[in-house]
Amino acid sequence: MPPTASSRPLAVVVACALLAASAAAQRPSPPSTNHWLDAYRDTAAQLIKAATADDFAWRRLAELTDTFGNRLSGSDNLARAIAWAADTMRKDGLENVRTEPVMVPKWVRGRESAEIVDPPRHELAILGLGGSVATPPGGVEGEVLVVSSFDELRGRAGEAKGRIVLFNAPFTSYGDSVTYRTGGARAAAQAGAVAALVRAIGPIGLRTPHTGSLQYGQGVPPIPAASVSVEDADRIARLTARGRAVRVRLTMEARFEGEIESANVVGEIRGRERPDEIVLLGGHIDSWDLGTGASDDGVGCIVTWEAARLMARLGIRPRRTIRIVLWTNEENGLRGATAYAQRYAADAANHVFALESDSGVFEPASLGFTGSPMARTIVREIGALLTPIGFSDIVAGGGGADIGPIAQAGNAPTMAYLGNPGRYFAIHHTPADTIERISPDEVSKAAAAIAVMAYVIAEMPERLPTR
Repeated sequence: MPPTASSRPLAVVVACALLAASAAAQRPSPPSTNHWLDAYRDTAAQLIKAATADDFAWRRLAELTDTFGNRLSGSDNLARAIAWAADTMRKDGLENVRTEPVMVPKWVRGRESAEIVDPPRHELAILGLGGSVATPPGGVEGEVLVVSSFDELRGRAGEAKGRIVLFNAPFTSYGDSVTYRTGGARAAAQAGAVAALVRAIGPIGLRTPHTGSLQYGQGVPPIPAASVSVEDADRIARLTARGRAVRVRLTMEARFEGEIESANVVGEIRGRERPDEIVLLGGHIDSWDLGTGASDDGVGCIVTWEAARLMARLGIRPRRTIRIVLWTNEENGLRGATAYAQRYAADAANHVFALESDSGVFEPASLGFTGSPMARTIVREIGALLTPIGFSDIVAGGGGADIGPIAQAGNAPTMAYLGNPGRYFAIHHTPADTIERISPDEVSKAAAAIAVMAYVIAEMPERLPTR
C-alpha cells in the first residue's frame, strides 16, 4: 500500500506541497462570477417570473391573429390591427404611444389558379408571388422548362422562349434559396419565357406553396410568377425527365392599386435619467395575405411589446428609454423601416441597441448578436441571467430588416430572437402560418428573454461599446 503522509520525511512532504502550490498557480483561474450583474439579478428574476407565470402573451397573439387575420400592406385588416395595437398599448400604460404615417404599396392577389393540362389534368397548389403582374384574362399556357439553377437556365436559354420556366431548386437555407423567388421571374423573362414558377422556398410541407416578393429588373418585361408546392414541382420534374412534355395553364388576377397610408406603431417606457438614449425593440405588424401571420410576424410584435408591458406592470423604469416599434410593410417594401430611419435620422446615434424578433419563437431558440467584441462579451455575460429559461449562450447573427436602416445609421449593436429555422420555414409565407403551431411556453420564454436583455442594457451605467 502507498505510504501515508505521516510516514514520509518532512522535507518530502514540504516539497510535495510546494509542487502542488506551483501547479495550482499555473492552472487557469475559474471564470469570473460576473459580480457586476448582481445589481440586476432580482429585477431579471421578477421579469422572468412574470413572463412565464401565465399564457397572457399567447392569448394576446391569438387576439391579434383571430380578430384581424392576415395583414397585407394596404388592407383593411392591417389598418384595423394598427389602430387596435395603439389603443391597447395605451391601456397597458406605455407612454408616448403614437402612429407614425407611412405610405405603402397596395398589391392585390385576386383569383389565381394553375393546372397541368397535358399529361393528365392536375390542379397545382400555387401562390402568386408578391408584386407579380397578372396573366392575360384567359391565362397563359405553355410547355414547362424545368431547371435546377440560374446557371442551367443560362445554358438552356434557347429553349425558354414561349415556355413557362420552373425553377426546381431544392431548399437548402432561406438565404441561399430565396434568390430563386426574388430573381426567378427576371431571369426567365430575359430568356423569353411567358411565365415563371418557383419551387416553394422552404422544407417540404403538406403541399404548401410559399409566397413572398419578387423583383423585376429594369428593361425586362414583367411576366407572371407564382410559387408551386414541392410535391407538384417534383412531379413535373419527374415527368419531363422521362421525356414527357408537360403543359401548364396559369391564371392570375394580381394587380397594384397605387399607394395607401399605413403607419408604424410606437410606444415607450421613458428613461428616468437618459430618455434620449433609445433601446429599440420590435417586429413587423404586416403579413402576407394568407394564414394569419402568426409566426411572421405577429409573434415578434407581441413578444417585444410584452417585454415593455411587463416593465410597465412591475413599475420598472430603466435609465434609458425602451421604445417598441411595430413596423408596417416589411413584407413587400420595407417602407416602415425606411420611414423610421428617415424620421429619426438626427437621433440615430442615440439608438444604443436594437433588437428585432422576426424569425419565429419555435424552440430551441437563441439570441443572436452583432456588435463589437467588447459589447459581445458584455451581452454574453447578461445572457447568464437567462439560464433559468434555457438560454445557454448568445450566438452570432443579430439584426433584422426593420432595425437595419436605423442601426446602420447609428452604428448600434443589434440582436435577433432566432426561432428554430426548421420549424419556422416550414410554414413561412404559407396558409399554415397560424397560432396553432406556436405553444404558449415558447411565447412566454421569448418575452422573458427579450425583457431581461432590454432591461439590463437600458439600465447599465454605460451604453454598450461600439468599438
